[in-house]
Amino acid sequence: MSRLRIFDENRPDQPGVATSDHAEMARHLGAIGVRFEQWEAAEPIVPGDPPEKVLAAYDRDIRRLMQENGYQAVDVISLDPDHPDREALRRKFLDEHTHSEDEVRFFVAGSGLFTLHVNDKVYEVLCEAGDLIGVPDGTPHWFDMGPSPHFVAIRLFTNVEGWVANFTGADIAGRFPRYEPGQALPQ
Repeated sequence: MSRLRIFDENRPDQPGVATSDHAEMARHLGAIGVRFEQWEAAEPIVPGDPPEKVLAAYDRDIRRLMQENGYQAVDVISLDPDHPDREALRRKFLDEHTHSEDEVRFFVAGSGLFTLHVNDKVYEVLCEAGDLIGVPDGTPHWFDMGPSPHFVAIRLFTNVEGWVANFTGADIAGRFPRYEPGQALPQ
């Protein structure tokens, strides 16, 4: 189940807000400029479908976002627990960083934990299949796919070169909970 928790940056043990209601999540995230939507496939897809079929199933929403925001490239990324570089890939995203373009991810399958640091608040967003998150450029954040990643995600980019991170050097990400799928995250 998707979930949003909002913390004071100095209180990683006690969220001030915790909700799994998608409309409420979208309202809280929209207030800080983050897009949060739910999409449905236009045609059935199953794990292992080729990227072309995955993109075709969500073509209407992809085209809408590309027109609205000027995105120039789209791809599909898929990670599973057997990926030989899963630990290095997880570490790559765990430190707070920003991008010079929006980070837009739609979860076709699986899940991941986006955490955003805006002003003096930390927004922890558990994204699951059907969720789209759009993090505006320049927003400090980190991403945790868990120790045994399992997700398929559509990514949209303005820069055709793809994902480029600018690490902040802050240690805040290490003070907040990590994502351990299968374990209940504290409310």
